[in-house]
Amino acid sequence: MHPLKKILLYLQAVFYLGAGANHFIHPDFYLAMMPPYLPWPSALQLTAGACEMAFGAMLLFPRTRVLAAWGLIALLIAVFPANLNLALHPELMPGVSPVSQWVRLPFQLLFLAWAYLFTRTGRPTDRSVTP
Repeated sequence: MHPLKKILLYLQAVFYLGAGANHFIHPDFYLAMMPPYLPWPSALQLTAGACEMAFGAMLLFPRTRVLAAWGLIALLIAVFPANLNLALHPELMPGVSPVSQWVRLPFQLLFLAWAYLFTRTGRPTDRSVTP
């Protein structure tokens, strides 16, 4: 693995392990973001945190890395409504700049691309043609 990609891998793992743990340390922050139409907000935010931690840890192992990357992509898509809800309703977090909530949304694309980097095993495929 290229050294830069390895650094990105470890950074991503640490990022998701920390973000996932934060769901358990500061649950009210995440609960405030939840759209009102979603059932069981507490269970959903705890599940998101557990998934972030699990997928972050799974990134560190070659056997589970691809599954973890696809899991993170699915998770990022699943939590996007909460991020959008926060941008549309900045009053949910009065101490946070409304502009920062909108700026945060495009970063989801960056996070998706970052996870996508690890959806391949890195093994070269045999593209030779046998007569």
